[in-house]
Amino acid sequence: MLQPPHSSLQVAAVPAQRVPVRDRDQDAPWHTEAVCRRDEAGLFFAPSKEPTAARLSREEAAKRVCARCPVMVECREHALLQPEPYGVWGGLTAAERRVVLARRRRRDIELKKAARVERIPQAG
Repeated sequence: MLQPPHSSLQVAAVPAQRVPVRDRDQDAPWHTEAVCRRDEAGLFFAPSKEPTAARLSREEAAKRVCARCPVMVECREHALLQPEPYGVWGGLTAAERRVVLARRRRRDIELKKAARVERIPQAG
């Protein structure tokens, strides 16, 4: 499984400069450009028994980091496809990702229903 880009084990291996998305090596994994690799992993994952106010504040700080990240979309899609059950990924909390996934499932069901209706010959 892919190591979280914001893992504290990877912090030292990341250069200080950011490479623009258009100049990024297309063969390199997306997470090599993740801004969160230079930030503390604790910002993205909740400590046990974290008070609600502290959690909300920490999540907003993590989202600010995500907002300036050149690979935010790739990170978000990774978290949705895995699915990652914890932490802030791609600017979304675990609860927000569950909502996105539920919406995608409903949309897929509606698209399948619409496709079936189009295939049924109309009498008349």
